[in-house]
Amino acid sequence: MRNDLLDLAKLDWMARELAEPYKTAPPFPHACIDDFLDPDIYHEASDAFPSRKEGAWFKYQSATENLKLQIQDFYAIPPALRALIVELNGPGFVRFLETLTGVRGLVPDPHLHGGGLHQTLPGGHLGLHIDYNYHLEWKLDRRVNVLLYLNDTWEDSWAGHLQLWDESVQHCVRKIAPIGNRLVVFSTNECSWHGHPVPLACPQGVSRRSIALYYYSNGRPEDEVADVHTTRFQAAPGTDFPLTARDILTGITPPYAKALARRIVGR
Repeated sequence: MRNDLLDLAKLDWMARELAEPYKTAPPFPHACIDDFLDPDIYHEASDAFPSRKEGAWFKYQSATENLKLQIQDFYAIPPALRALIVELNGPGFVRFLETLTGVRGLVPDPHLHGGGLHQTLPGGHLGLHIDYNYHLEWKLDRRVNVLLYLNDTWEDSWAGHLQLWDESVQHCVRKIAPIGNRLVVFSTNECSWHGHPVPLACPQGVSRRSIALYYYSNGRPEDEVADVHTTRFQAAPGTDFPLTARDILTGITPPYAKALARRIVGR
């Protein structure tokens, strides 16, 4: 993997150009950037993505989050992808995020709580949800999500689009296909309902692959303050799913939130 993984001058220009569209994008602030990495760097990262047969994957299986594999152990991630994650957690990219989102004092997460490498298998899905909003160990607010897709081939008929929904969770406002080298950045708050709830129809041997990284700050705007909570799921209109104790315990939450969930459900 090359040393110059990110073009910082290009990132600075891009952040300033996209800052206003980001802020006003419906249904909540977000940006979608294609061809984010240099093609050679992208293909090196994509080629290094571990197969589903690697032993480091943790599998989620529930009504709300199905057939999803995750690696959040930094040292279990292949070196080429580790190097890229280090850059995406580094000062140059964090400055890009601060300029783009308007959130100052962003703190990256080197421990990859809930993040790292994600891979969803055929038939898998992720229900509509808002993310856990507070890191109890760090006492920081979760503010920004970053997704980098690593799917060299993706067809619309395979579903898997990231869906962004309105505040009342009645309408899908935007669908973003998970095509390779596409970066998605969005602000997380009590209105940022998102997921890919339609089961994947990709062929066997194909999966939906991404790097997921989360960024925090010390405090958040007063109008965004809410009670501390773990990931909250909600069914899309016309659908239903049973939210069981297992769903709570296997949601996209860091370990402390799972412990909290155990106390809530009495297990």
